[in-house]
Order: sequence, then C-alpha cells, then structure tokens
Amino acid sequence: MTDQENKQLRVPMTMIQALRSAMDVMLERDPDVVVFGQDVGYFGGVFRCTDGLQKKYGDQRVFDAPISEGGIVGVAVGMGAYGLRPVAEIQFADYFYPASDQIVSEAARLRYRSAGDFTAPLTLRMPCGGGIYGGQTHSQSPEALFTHVCGLRTLMPTNPYDAKGLLIAAIECDDPVIFLEPKRLYNGPFDGHHDRPSTPWSNHPLGLVPEGYYSLPLDQATLFRPGRDLTVITYGTMVYVAEAAAKETGIDAEIIDLRSIWPLDLAAIVNSVKKTGRCVVLHEATRTSGFGAELVALVQEHCFYHLEAPIERVTGWDTPYPHAQEWDYFPGPARVAAALQRAMEK
Repeated sequence: MTDQENKQLRVPMTMIQALRSAMDVMLERDPDVVVFGQDVGYFGGVFRCTDGLQKKYGDQRVFDAPISEGGIVGVAVGMGAYGLRPVAEIQFADYFYPASDQIVSEAARLRYRSAGDFTAPLTLRMPCGGGIYGGQTHSQSPEALFTHVCGLRTLMPTNPYDAKGLLIAAIECDDPVIFLEPKRLYNGPFDGHHDRPSTPWSNHPLGLVPEGYYSLPLDQATLFRPGRDLTVITYGTMVYVAEAAAKETGIDAEIIDLRSIWPLDLAAIVNSVKKTGRCVVLHEATRTSGFGAELVALVQEHCFYHLEAPIERVTGWDTPYPHAQEWDYFPGPARVAAALQRAMEK
C-alpha cells in the first residue's frame, strides 16, 4: 500500500462504482481526459459505469457516439495524437471486431511508425466474458487477439480495488490500453456456482476502495492466494473459480492473478511454479490459441526442470458461447477441481 492510499478513506464500492470513480478522478484531475462511446453520456452506459459523469462534466467531455466501433476508435486515435487522453467504451468486447483495423493498424503502430513523434494514449474499455446469459455475441473473451499485437497493453482487473487503480494508470499511460472488464464481476465476486446466492463486493476486502487518486503498476501480477501444492495461473472471473476449487478439494493452490495479461509479469509466474513444481492454467476464453497456450509454453520454457507433472489447462470450449448451455461452457469449479487433482496425482 502506498503512502498516497494510506491517507485516504476506503469505502465499499462495486466494480462499477470503482470504474466510475476512476473516470471521475481523472476527468477532474486532467482537462485533456474525455469519455465517450455508445450510450455513455446521458444514459450513463449500459452497465451504468459512467452514470452521472456527463451531468458533472458536461457533454463536451462525456458524450455519446454513433453505433460505429471503427468510428469510435478512429476518433480516439486522432484525439490521442493531438494531445487528448480519450477513454472510449466499446459496449461489449464482442463488438470490437469492426474496429480491428483502427486498433491494430493505427493505435498500436502510431508511436513506432512516427519514430516517437506521435502516441496514442487511449484507453478502450470493454466488458467481457460470460455468466450473464448473454449468448454468443455478448459473452466473448477476446484477450488473446490483443496480446498478439505489438504496441498494445491488455489489462483485466478482477476486483474494485484493482479496477480503479489500473484504470487510472491506463488513462495516464502513453500507450494504447485495452481494458477488459469481466462483467460477471461488476457487482460481486463469482466463484462459478451459479445456483448459489451471489456475494456482494461490500462483503469482500477487495471491495474497499480509496475515494481519491491512486494508481497501480500496469505490468505486475498479484499473489491472490499463497499455496505450496501447485500454481494456478489465471485472470478475470476465473480467479474466484480457482479459489473455490482449491477450497473444495483441500489442495493448497497458489493462485496468481495476472491483472496485466500483456505485458506479462513472467517473474511472478516462474517464481511460483519453481516453488510448487505443478501448474494449472485457467481462462474462460476458447481453448485453441487462447492465451493459456502462451502461458503453458512460457512455463514449459522457463520451469521445465522444476515441473513434477504435466501442465494442466482448463478453458472454455472451441464453440460459440451457448445461451442455453452456458454453464456447460463456463469452466466451473468442478472442471477446475478435476484439473487440480490430476496435477497432484501425476
């Protein structure tokens, strides 16, 4: 905890409130910050993350955009190149595809192709993941597509405290940042047991958030749960699923929450796996060419002589995200628990 945070009162917040607080802090702190996207102004966003910001800062700094993701990102690139710090919302991560050219060919390449004369200090907020019966076009986890692109940072917070600190740091960063928000975590941690009552963030220590300004490093993982038996490398909603599986199996799993998917905190991964000698990689996204494949390769490359069992991987399936069979697709505690047990038995 920094001295900056120590001096601040911590209050209970949902992730929605924490994200709104981050934008509020930066809009007040930096006149070059602007917030825009579909329905983010008067309506306050489909998930209410920007509720009240237009009323407070006016429609020149918080405003609605047409339903054109390519247009939204293209405008954000131009704003960034001319000195603004845009925070643009893509209403669902599933809808970023029309803006792929602007993200990959313009935002990610601008600093390199101009030899540093121009940058694209923009933040693209995108709700991602399943667990809310969104079906095939409102439940995707496309993080691996962004990590393949040189010049982009890709973040995914898992709690209100991290969400605020990382979003503030993303807005201040001179690189384009893809800021993915697991929407199943907006109002509370979710352990994958969809048939049980949900837990609010007000009952979780990571739901206590400093009211004012603070920022977190954009390239550091966090040790979510210490353990000795094996290492679970994960991010997003799966952090809490892994925690539930560890408790239910009695396996003393160490859980690494990446937070920054790229750049990757490789040292945190290597140190943990070398200590435990066993590894399970977990994410909600599609299995084939998912980011877990990169994680498995890195663990194999850097920790081979410390491994006591093959690396296990638990992911979504290689299908569109189904509506009716959502919980068969979602990598729940039972699937994760089985992987933990396999890793311990081999």
